[in-house]
Amino acid sequence: MSEVNQYEAEVQERWGDTEAFRESKARTSRYSKADFEAAKRDQEAATELYVSAFGNHLPHTSEQAQEAVRAHREAISKWFYECSVEMQKNLAAMYLADPRFKEYYEGRVRGLAQYVHDAIISQ
Repeated sequence: MSEVNQYEAEVQERWGDTEAFRESKARTSRYSKADFEAAKRDQEAATELYVSAFGNHLPHTSEQAQEAVRAHREAISKWFYECSVEMQKNLAAMYLADPRFKEYYEGRVRGLAQYVHDAIISQ
């Protein structure tokens, strides 16, 4: 099984019965390669806002960190599914619990996963 198919199967198993999954599947089924690239750019831009706030030693409750939180939530809502504050908080927990997500942030800057989590939870 390819890595992509493995992830698709996992996503289907974990969230296949949720409205967010159905909405994301419906939206992304119409996306072109350029759309997926644009979605990735939006997500990366939000991540860079986190990196900047963290790198400047700003508290996770700072306006800059909370701007990153909003940009993160807006990118998800724009491209995949309507991401409520509560949903984003659930994602934040997953960013620490799932090593793959944690590595995405830790690969940028050591300690960033916890910072992102804390910034999201503090909203």
